[in-house]
Amino acid sequence: MMKDKGILIRNIYYMLSYAFRVLKRSNYDEIGSERFEHIQDLFAAILTKGIARQLKQGLYKEYVSHCDDLSVLRGKLDIHGTIHHKLQRKQKLSCEYDELSENNVFNQILKTTSVILMQQPSVNVKRRTALKKVMLHFDSVDMIEPTRIKWNILRFQKNNQSYKMLLNICYFVLDGLLLSTDKGKFKMANFLDEQHMSRLFEKFVLEYYRYHYPSLRAAAPQIAWNIDTGATDFLPTMQTDIVLKSCSKVLIIDTKYYAHTMQVQSRYGSRTFHSNNLYQIFTYVKNQDVGNTGNVAGMLLYARTEETIVPNADFMMSGNKMSVKTLDLNTAFGNIAEQLDNIATSYFGEIEKKEA
Repeated sequence: MMKDKGILIRNIYYMLSYAFRVLKRSNYDEIGSERFEHIQDLFAAILTKGIARQLKQGLYKEYVSHCDDLSVLRGKLDIHGTIHHKLQRKQKLSCEYDELSENNVFNQILKTTSVILMQQPSVNVKRRTALKKVMLHFDSVDMIEPTRIKWNILRFQKNNQSYKMLLNICYFVLDGLLLSTDKGKFKMANFLDEQHMSRLFEKFVLEYYRYHYPSLRAAAPQIAWNIDTGATDFLPTMQTDIVLKSCSKVLIIDTKYYAHTMQVQSRYGSRTFHSNNLYQIFTYVKNQDVGNTGNVAGMLLYARTEETIVPNADFMMSGNKMSVKTLDLNTAFGNIAEQLDNIATSYFGEIEKKEA
């Protein structure tokens, strides 16, 4: 089993499984036991399974606008275009109409991502062949330039909810593209960058607790500033990663995915906690603990790196418990789960765990 910057690729699959729960369904189970040499291999396997499943349900269709010159009226008549045809003695009507079509941006993203993966030498030949097979059903779907995709305006509703996980995988793939020297050719980075992994790490930890510990009511709320009303206009939003609650106790977890889990003091070469991270979690805790009860704790949770010295500390700060911990992702997934379980039980005591 190969690694992606120190993380077993199979574990990235498990993290994706929690982030996108559709992967926990039985038709994806065999992926978790397969061997992947590269991260692109994993993405190709997930897309192949997901697209094949989508084909059984039918590809998503939406109304797409067309402008055509037709012999009979269809939709709305384009007066200007029709007059132009009359002047040229053409017996055509210029029409504008909407047609229910598979050739929409959702399917275009799936096709573009699959074709690019099929061109990558880092993807296993067997998986490239499998992708090519499902792409035979996309003849009527156009490719789309990756840089032209407006990810922020994609909207999911009842008819295309099954695309949500697939398009998130596509985003991981397409956002990691590097334009090669050959025009129109792309190559892929051999790993997920820190920004992608940071988001995945955060989502994974949140969804792990949501699934296995429903009594802790895992969520990612915003914390209100504990100051006088009207003075908050220019204050930043305090957006948490994970908040666990049980009775009167609260644990705020801020996840971090850095190449270096400690900062090095340039003058002396000594290692210390990242000061900005510490200030951040302390601010969250003190503004959550409005009554100064001490029942709110904070934790900085770093993805463990291959560094020799990594943070592992518990201490009291102004009446509240603070922890700086690491989660080792370069181990069997059972060990990762055990680490997360220990975080919950060490603060809340014995609590019921819902098994997968």
